[in-house]
Amino acid sequence: MKKQLSMAVAGAVLALGASAANAGITIPAGDWTIDIGGNVNAFYTHTKYSGDLKVAGIDDKANVIQTGLLPSAIGIGGKTRQNDLDIAFQFTFFTGVDAGNADAADGTGNGGAGNNTLNIRQAYMTFGDKSWGSLKLGRDLGIFGGDAILSDMTLLGVGVGAGGGGSSTLGRIGSGYMYADWVGQISYWSPNWDGFSFAVGLREPWTNAGLTGTSGSVANSNADRRSDMGFEGKVQYEWAGDVGGKVWLGYITQKHDDNTGAAGPSGSYRSDGFDIGAKVSIAGFGLVGYYYDGDGLSGDPDILNGVLFRAGNESDDNGGYIQGTYTIPDVGTKIGLSYGISKSDPDNNGLGLNGGEEFESKSWIVGVYHPLTKSLNLVAEYTHNKLENVGYVDNDGKAKTLSLGAIMFF
Repeated sequence: MKKQLSMAVAGAVLALGASAANAGITIPAGDWTIDIGGNVNAFYTHTKYSGDLKVAGIDDKANVIQTGLLPSAIGIGGKTRQNDLDIAFQFTFFTGVDAGNADAADGTGNGGAGNNTLNIRQAYMTFGDKSWGSLKLGRDLGIFGGDAILSDMTLLGVGVGAGGGGSSTLGRIGSGYMYADWVGQISYWSPNWDGFSFAVGLREPWTNAGLTGTSGSVANSNADRRSDMGFEGKVQYEWAGDVGGKVWLGYITQKHDDNTGAAGPSGSYRSDGFDIGAKVSIAGFGLVGYYYDGDGLSGDPDILNGVLFRAGNESDDNGGYIQGTYTIPDVGTKIGLSYGISKSDPDNNGLGLNGGEEFESKSWIVGVYHPLTKSLNLVAEYTHNKLENVGYVDNDGKAKTLSLGAIMFF
């Protein structure tokens, strides 16, 4: 039983695009080996809102059957070796289990008429050799912030952001780390030199929601703003033994430009950020510590803070989380406690909000993750999320969520 939760986490890593994970179903196909795997998860979530998160005339509670942080998914991958190269590909299809968003524009949100969608988050190929590393081309999890989400215990559960439906909750996104997200990329991953390795990537230029192009078009629709590529990378050291662990340091940068030559959110500026993290494990105990800092990383003063370049301003953004877990010997049940916070300061955004309040999202999460079988895990979580100065004004509230459900990997 002790190894069952580790196998489940390996399945989660597979669904999130890491290169090393146990395959689900393996099929020989000539020179190729085809792997099929994925997960299905569903949770009952009960969320109680207080303070300014309550909406006048509406119940202050939300009861939902929904997917957790990791969307349900099925992935198809293949690998072979040709001409002294290891070659591989991966396609993964993600979806939620709830019927859709009750606030859908077409007025639907129930049953088969709901607006739940299929999202192809992974479509990439890799080629290389252990002697010199590998190249990845296509869409996959970003490098910056990737280790933060893969180390988050709520990857098997819900975390913050429950009660609204959709294809996933947020885990600790915007309440401890920035979302690595799924991006088009050309990245290089080095060999492992006695535990040391690094990765660097050229990523597709993401439009910034606050910028408008020379034609005055609405955000995210003008090609003028897609002329500056993004860059990201990390270095890491990993070791095994009775006391195993990993440390890493990452960086991301991208210029946002509407080609007007102006400065600030109405024109051009650069987003920069770094993160640093460490995790250690000994005798069933695990500890994770993580911190990030940067300018113009998010700046969105609501619960979606933590999504890269969302708000279109050069705000000061920082945060982090600390997490402790213990796995009960012979039983395999993992018990975890974590605290995280994300902040966004609008002082430098030039949007008439100078002197506005600093937005904060902080949360405590308690989780129990029990491997009923090597494929099936039962999950119970309690999340206490506090939001301060939503919209950069004195607008505070709390969301307290109880989550009960299961996640199965195949």
